[in-house]
Amino acid sequence: MVDELRDRINKLVNALNLNVVAKWLFFSGLIGIISGLASVIFVWLLEKASHLFLNIICGVYQAAPGGEYQYAGASNPVWWLILLVPTIGGLIAGLIIYKWAPEAEGDGTDAYIDAYHRKRGQIGSRTPIIKALSSILTIGTGGSAGREGPISQIGAGIGSLIGRYLRLSDRDRRLLLISGVAGGVGSIFRCPLGGAFFATEVLFGEPEIEYEGIIPSIISSIVAYSVFASFYGFGPLFAGIPQEFFKNPVQLPLYAVLGLVCALSGILFIYIYDFIKNSSSNLLSGRYAFIKPAIGGLLLGCLGMFAPELLGMGYGNIQTAILLKLSIWTMAVLAFGKMLATGFTLGTGGSGGVFAPALFIGAMLGGAFGKGMQSVFGNTVEPIGFIMVGMAAFFAGIGNVPIAAIIMTSEMVGGYGLLVPLMVACIIAYAVVGKKTVYAKQVVNRAGSPAHQGDFVVDVLEGLTVKEAWFTRISSIKIQEDTPLKELLKITQSTETAYFPVVNQENKLTGVFSVDDIRKLLHDTQMTDLLIASDLASGKIIYITPEEKLSSVLTKFTLKDIDELPVVSNEDPQNFLGFFARKDLIQAYSLALHKRSTDNTEQ
Repeated sequence: MVDELRDRINKLVNALNLNVVAKWLFFSGLIGIISGLASVIFVWLLEKASHLFLNIICGVYQAAPGGEYQYAGASNPVWWLILLVPTIGGLIAGLIIYKWAPEAEGDGTDAYIDAYHRKRGQIGSRTPIIKALSSILTIGTGGSAGREGPISQIGAGIGSLIGRYLRLSDRDRRLLLISGVAGGVGSIFRCPLGGAFFATEVLFGEPEIEYEGIIPSIISSIVAYSVFASFYGFGPLFAGIPQEFFKNPVQLPLYAVLGLVCALSGILFIYIYDFIKNSSSNLLSGRYAFIKPAIGGLLLGCLGMFAPELLGMGYGNIQTAILLKLSIWTMAVLAFGKMLATGFTLGTGGSGGVFAPALFIGAMLGGAFGKGMQSVFGNTVEPIGFIMVGMAAFFAGIGNVPIAAIIMTSEMVGGYGLLVPLMVACIIAYAVVGKKTVYAKQVVNRAGSPAHQGDFVVDVLEGLTVKEAWFTRISSIKIQEDTPLKELLKITQSTETAYFPVVNQENKLTGVFSVDDIRKLLHDTQMTDLLIASDLASGKIIYITPEEKLSSVLTKFTLKDIDELPVVSNEDPQNFLGFFARKDLIQAYSLALHKRSTDNTEQ
């Protein structure tokens, strides 16, 4: 039944004879529908879990962002339950993760990145389900994590599953992976364009985009967003942000300083996150690894007793900051506390995403900075703008995604009125944070990606010439045109050279023959007395020059299917210099790849 359905889908695609755009309109649209529905189910279950564990059991009620439903109730935290619930949630999530899908631990975006670059676009069939359940348990019981990581891995898993089911190529399966992530992120955060750029930009550390995935990711993101918004509304995630906000270019230096503040804070966050992650891995590994999220939950609960605002995703607290209901010192303390809370949650193996905590930290930093500048410069400084810019700048720095951060934030607040300060702060934050990143599986660029190694064969060879790769320097004996075959037999038997240049009386190259050419004539004894070197040599010489690019040399090797090519002078094609071996080309390519890989590692 399954095989029959798959064959029918493949036959339909082939029968339609779709071009590239139409093909990906079909596949990406399909993934968009599925990932959009997956986002609806995931968010609904997460809301119910958070309501049960945080609101009803722990008595913690937080504000909701303007674009989401808020459960009514007075916050009356029970301190011992705030300790207990995240601990139990972490323990159950750890048991599920380490028993059935260890790759579901931590931030799901990293798992997507790793699958794209190093696993041929393969994600286990049960991983999306385990990731969804473990994330609902982690976040629903108060874990300081977000929905971006889970939905990235869920969407990527959907794309991978469809790619395997339809037996698509590795390249197509990777594009389906991108489509799934774009659909999930674009829908759940109501930022279809931002989701598409996030899926293609987060793969690399340098400012580079997986451009082949742009069209599939945009299609999938639009479809998924439409499906999700049909259930949860089409408005932006956050409300209360005035548009046409940036009107005073004099404030740009302040936004630039905010970018620097977010960058330095981002470096601190990455250090805290990595320190907790490495410490927990060294403390507990192997059969006892499932305990790590429980320990993280207990430490998180200790923070939550003093600051319940640190529990959960924290979008409601961002909305509260936007409404200017938090003081400078409250926001500063919450920013640092969220760094610890996120490290305790994700660094110990809990399941979730880093995007929501990044927005929270950035918003609090921006709000504290904006209010501080307002106290210095008066009401000409509006803190709301700094809150929005802080959100984007912090994530742009720690995630190496400046373009996606700018677009996603603009869509989540419902407009591009802050585009100029967003660009200033995000680029500064990205540049200052540099090579550090919260996504450990990122590669530097396309050249450093195992998924693109084959793409760079010609590019690598294009940068090398024959003289740079001429290691062996085969200087075969020059054969005069009138040399008899009997003499040639003696010469070929006394040397290990496989190819011989034939020259005229002026020592000019007129042809080339090989040992195999002679062997073909050995059975004919009558011809032995008649033939000379010029009869054996091929006059149609395919030669190369010392300045010729190795990409051209590769083409000539492939055309003739031989192991050596004659090298002639750049000025005179009859001035024979020696033979260039195919093994030299391979060696030069290997050395160039090794150097490029080393450079990328050092970066």
